[in-house]
Amino acid sequence: MRIGVPKETADGERRVAMVPDIVRKLTAAGHQVVLEPGAGASADLPDAAYADAGASAGDPYAEAEVVAKVAPPTLAEIERLGADTILVGFLQPLTAGETIAALARQGTTSFAMEAIPRISRAQAMDALSSQANVGGYRAALLASHELGRFFPMLMTAAGTIPPAQVLVLGAGVAGLQAIATARRLGAQVTAFDVRAAVKEQVQSLGAKFLELEGSADAEAAGGYARELTEDEQAQQRELLATAVARSDAVITTALVPGRPAPKLITAAAVGQMKPGSVIVDLAGEAGGNCELTRPNETYRTEEGVIIAAPQNLPSTMPQHSSQLYARNVQALLELFAPGEDQRLELDWEDAVISGACVTRGGEIVHEGARAAAGAGGGG
Repeated sequence: MRIGVPKETADGERRVAMVPDIVRKLTAAGHQVVLEPGAGASADLPDAAYADAGASAGDPYAEAEVVAKVAPPTLAEIERLGADTILVGFLQPLTAGETIAALARQGTTSFAMEAIPRISRAQAMDALSSQANVGGYRAALLASHELGRFFPMLMTAAGTIPPAQVLVLGAGVAGLQAIATARRLGAQVTAFDVRAAVKEQVQSLGAKFLELEGSADAEAAGGYARELTEDEQAQQRELLATAVARSDAVITTALVPGRPAPKLITAAAVGQMKPGSVIVDLAGEAGGNCELTRPNETYRTEEGVIIAAPQNLPSTMPQHSSQLYARNVQALLELFAPGEDQRLELDWEDAVISGACVTRGGEIVHEGARAAAGAGGGG
């Protein structure tokens, strides 16, 4: 299999789809890897390291059967893909209708890393989880940086400083990593999730699980949270307001795939927080979990509360993020070439391959992506 790795062009994107260690494993297995010069530079991975691992420099769009990317391709990049080319990457199939429609028009067979089925044998391909781990870690560090006080308890000759009170909303992968990191920094952590099943996971990390009286369990298929009704959301916001007000830092991670982020923190709740308190909203790209969130901004409200909504936190740790992502891509590519000769051979009966495919044969084959493309008028 000939695998191409282009340089990412999206603003602020520092990750790369392949790292030298994974290139070495792929070439040792008989695959060829074509790297666009400078593809790994923003992740501090020089071309020489890729060359030592067996990659060759070239045009991945023209020379490869499979192109592996991180961010969704631009329309200009899509035009460089051949009709027989396979594209693998984060494609945002539920929201990027124009991109998906363009891929279909180009005749490209595309696979979205975020559409890989959540089944046991696909865990090694779960790029959403690998990148969410990075995001949760960085969110806790960002909260500690913005908070004008210590996270841990300190006992000094000048007196004892109590630990910071941190509230994490959403206990998925990012939330659990934020909990673990805040705990390692010495904070007292409380976490809330609409899925009652995660209570044991939260407690295993040394955090308290916030149980809201009358709040319904909202776990959906695949372990995701379902979208709450308007009445359920209103009740939840009211019950959470007290917990938010007594917190020094709040980290929000609640997302519903393909939907706007649920509003968990009202403007009134922010107004009840202590001056100097911090909210780090990881759902900013989907509208934010806080009513006052400004995507990709950090600002201080009139009441003195700092609200940060960073985008693409995994890109701020490009080397390790790329390492994790490349391993996810490698696991998927191994399904593409199952034979001893390592030739490209897609088994459309495989649930992972069929489930992750977004476009094929000039058509949009992913149901959610088809709806998004129709809504966007892209195809």
